[in-house]
Amino acid sequence: MPYLKIYIHFVWCTKNRYPFLNTIESRQFVWNHIKENAKQKGIHVDFVNGYEDHCHCLISLGINQSVEKVMQLIKGESSYWINQNPDLFPNLKGKRFEWQSEFFALSVSESILKRVRNYIKNQENHHRKKSFGEEYDKIREVFFFIRLKSDEI
Repeated sequence: MPYLKIYIHFVWCTKNRYPFLNTIESRQFVWNHIKENAKQKGIHVDFVNGYEDHCHCLISLGINQSVEKVMQLIKGESSYWINQNPDLFPNLKGKRFEWQSEFFALSVSESILKRVRNYIKNQENHHRKKSFGEEYDKIREVFFFIRLKSDEI
């Protein structure tokens, strides 16, 4: 029996970073739906949260799952569901909801799972101080720094 323990922190945005999810209620509808839909598809969502224009999702990959397939299933189905339930999303106003096709995915060491969960959990407070663009730049900066350090080894 194979054993796999790989955690991935996914982040993706709404199309053109439009703030479709501009209320706490609308975000909660989407995060809950993502968890339920993922569970039905055998995807283990450890934690999900985000802000008005993006989503963070910590997932433990299953033995037959790839990063690309998991994102396809979660993003595709959730955007379909949002468009089928426009009354739950006041900021749609006749627009079609879409996620951007791009995303990023970072592997997460088991030793920092608690910190990553806490980071995802605190998105509401976090984005009162910092925009998603600033957050994204910081993540890229940290990733680049880690890559530079690993090249020295």
